[in-house]
Amino acid sequence: MGILQVVAGPLSQQFSQLGTVSQIGVAIASFLFVAVFLNVLQQFLFKKPNEPPLVFHWFPLIGSTITYGMDPPRFFKENREKYGDCFTFILLGKKTTVYVGPKGNDFILNGKIRDVNAEEIYTVLTTPVFGKDVVYDCPNSKLMEQKKFMKIALTTEAFRQYVPIISDEVTSYLKRTPDFKGKSGIVDIPPKMAQITIFTASHALQGKEIRDKFDETLADLYHDLDMGFSPINFMLHWAPLPWNNRRDYAQRTVAKIYMDTIKERRARGETGAQDIMWHLMNSTYKGDVPVPDHEIAHMMIALLMAGQHSSSSTSSWIMLRLASRPDIMEDLYNEQVKNLGADLPPLTYEDLAKLPLHAAIVKETLRLHAPIHSIMRAVKTPMPVPGTKYVIPTDHVLLAAPGVSATDESYFPQPDLWEPHRWEKDSPLAPTIVRNVPSEEDDEKIDYGYGLVSKGANSPYLPFGAGRHRCIGEQFANVQLQTILAIIVRNFKFRNVDGSDKVIGTDYASLFSRPLEPAKIYWERREGCQL
Repeated sequence: MGILQVVAGPLSQQFSQLGTVSQIGVAIASFLFVAVFLNVLQQFLFKKPNEPPLVFHWFPLIGSTITYGMDPPRFFKENREKYGDCFTFILLGKKTTVYVGPKGNDFILNGKIRDVNAEEIYTVLTTPVFGKDVVYDCPNSKLMEQKKFMKIALTTEAFRQYVPIISDEVTSYLKRTPDFKGKSGIVDIPPKMAQITIFTASHALQGKEIRDKFDETLADLYHDLDMGFSPINFMLHWAPLPWNNRRDYAQRTVAKIYMDTIKERRARGETGAQDIMWHLMNSTYKGDVPVPDHEIAHMMIALLMAGQHSSSSTSSWIMLRLASRPDIMEDLYNEQVKNLGADLPPLTYEDLAKLPLHAAIVKETLRLHAPIHSIMRAVKTPMPVPGTKYVIPTDHVLLAAPGVSATDESYFPQPDLWEPHRWEKDSPLAPTIVRNVPSEEDDEKIDYGYGLVSKGANSPYLPFGAGRHRCIGEQFANVQLQTILAIIVRNFKFRNVDGSDKVIGTDYASLFSRPLEPAKIYWERREGCQL
């Protein structure tokens, strides 16, 4: 006790003399040191024969280079080679069991609600971003009702209306943005795609009245919301850290826009446009309980976030990949001319079905650049792993990484090659899931409360997840991305600034991966550009 007092006394006095920022820095550094120490100690001392092999590593955080000593997909692949599809590592002081491959995807993502739980894992991240009482800040049964409310915005008839809206938004943006003035130029493409996707998603999904309230700063606000998903926020979501302060300001600002709009509509006593906000204002939960206004505002944030963050990242990767392969960009242009006409008339929803290479571009980009590299679930009951001696106990977290099977040469020949033509059935690089596996339309369907969806977790290709938490905006994302792509291809040619075929690396600072920035490309207007 005397030694502790001798050491702790001066340290405590020195700590109290530090400024607030320095105290926070020391506290974080101390937390990381203790976490690393406990992480290493636990890996040495606590191994059980009926649990998956425990991977030794130094770092207890997830989602950044420091987490694994490398990027997450590489971490998963290298340890899969050593230990097999199922292994465990220490994450934030908890044993986290990774189960990769189609069987792992199915085991975790189609796990029964009594066995696995997403809310316990993600609410600390999603609640500060979306707001209270929605998504993971409510019981699963309520979340399923909220998803059902959203389905009204995701019908085929809605998509028919969205394509002209998205086309006009993209065209208008390219016309007014200084970075695309002139005959050619160089542009940092990810910030531009973030703005394009936020404008197209807000107008299509939420209507003109909401869209007109937003300007270019909205993309910055949603970027700040996105950074609320920083991995360290699993532990420090409450801390007054700079990115959390920006997250909270963005959440308040965006929520106020929606709340003010709801109040204006109620004051007018008008239905206004028959959009998703109007639908939510007139919806009820089971028992005829009206949806509270703050939940409407928070669902609107969640809807736009779902329609923006993944599409922003994916559209940026598409443009960067096209800049590395100008030949593919010409193939896309020629596909439009051949199938839609040399005059390239206004794009319609039905036109998208005539552009299979455009669809393949989206598929192939999502295969190599899945926006979410790690999908986690809390274990609620001990879970035997079929065909093994392993039983996953309730003090573990389960982690699925669908991107591992999406880049497995067992399913995708030359898996690291970005080649959209591989999705053609006669291609020598065609995925085995194209050659041998029935289409998703033939898969078993299940209704979790918001309509029938494919179970589909046995597939090695799951860019939108699977099970009850599968992204309901998958079809919208495809419509949005293909439309944005088609309009840009009509008007521009891209290449890398240095003329190479290289592609920039991936930023894993958030749980949602994106291109490292700046990511600049060279653009040139086509002859007969419609802008």
